[in-house]
Amino acid sequence: MTTTLVAEPWRELPASVADVVEPELGAITDEILAAIADEVPEYARPLEGSFGHGVRTGVTEALRQFVALIRDPEGARGTGREVYVGLGRGELREGRTLDALQSAYRVGARVAWRRLSGAAVAAGLDGRTLSLLAESIFAYIDQISADSVEGYAEARSRREGERERRRHELIVLLVREPPPEERELRAAVGAADWSLPRSVATLACGEAHLDRVARRLPADALTTRLDGVGCALVPDPAGPGRGEQLVRACTGVAAVLGPAGAPAALPGSWALARAGLAGHASGAITGTGLVFAEDRLTELLLFEGRDLVARIAERRLAALAELTPRARGRMEETALSFVQEHGNAAAMARALGVHPQTARYRLARLRELLGEQLDDPDARFELELALRARGQSGASR
Repeated sequence: MTTTLVAEPWRELPASVADVVEPELGAITDEILAAIADEVPEYARPLEGSFGHGVRTGVTEALRQFVALIRDPEGARGTGREVYVGLGRGELREGRTLDALQSAYRVGARVAWRRLSGAAVAAGLDGRTLSLLAESIFAYIDQISADSVEGYAEARSRREGERERRRHELIVLLVREPPPEERELRAAVGAADWSLPRSVATLACGEAHLDRVARRLPADALTTRLDGVGCALVPDPAGPGRGEQLVRACTGVAAVLGPAGAPAALPGSWALARAGLAGHASGAITGTGLVFAEDRLTELLLFEGRDLVARIAERRLAALAELTPRARGRMEETALSFVQEHGNAAAMARALGVHPQTARYRLARLRELLGEQLDDPDARFELELALRARGQSGASR
């Protein structure tokens, strides 16, 4: 026996068996419908409206196609197959699993065999034909059941795709400038099947890492890809256990969490998270795993304003340009210590790890080079920005 015959045992049935089966179809239909209503709780209701039409059509079409296959095994099921694909889709629409439909198919097969076996015996069919008829009924039920599984999976895939599209649209709406109008936001939140939280933060990661991170994020987080960056909206990131969960989700992945706040603050949170990720990629912001943007604001400021800071450095540190690289490095280190320790030579010596006399010597040399800048508060502020940026770019190298 070939594989095809095992899969479709009705091919071995004599075509005349269809003449035995066909007269029983009306009675079998009524009996199956009654048994389904009695044994499948989800279908225990009057067969009215679209529900009743769907169930009755499924049963009558299944029996009609079965008879047609016995008469002509080479005949294609054609559009009849769509009935069972459609029933699978319908179960998803109704919010049910496939359990009820599969139960109904099993009930139908059992009732059909009980009725048809009696008719077959009365018609004098031999034992082999009876066996093939039983095998055919259950193999056929398996086939239409597979059609419904396909329809259910297809509808679920389409629904999930639609949900992902609507959630992407919601994320774009929430992180863009200017913020959306209240009516537009409410409609988008409803369409995305999401609840707008009181506190929410953005998380940025590499696009290639988003799926891995998303699987470990809290269930109420939304994720999508925006302009080549993985984006997540994380409700209540400071809630009990949430911080640890976020850290675990980003283990081994460069990711930046923006500040948490009301949904209206998400554009700012996303700007910082995205800038932090870019800074991390450049080496301006160090660390592994999850980086909290709130803890790296100075580094973010220097990274985002690097062109302006470079202009400041060019102006404020011009006097150091003629020194050798080694001497310039010592003077920059001394200048940063000067502004941080407010010119206190003893504190500078401790910070630099040198003898106080060495610190005083360096300080005198620094005054020769930078002059009045060291006494001007605005100049000292700009010096610190420039020197911190120099240290940051040195770390990135």
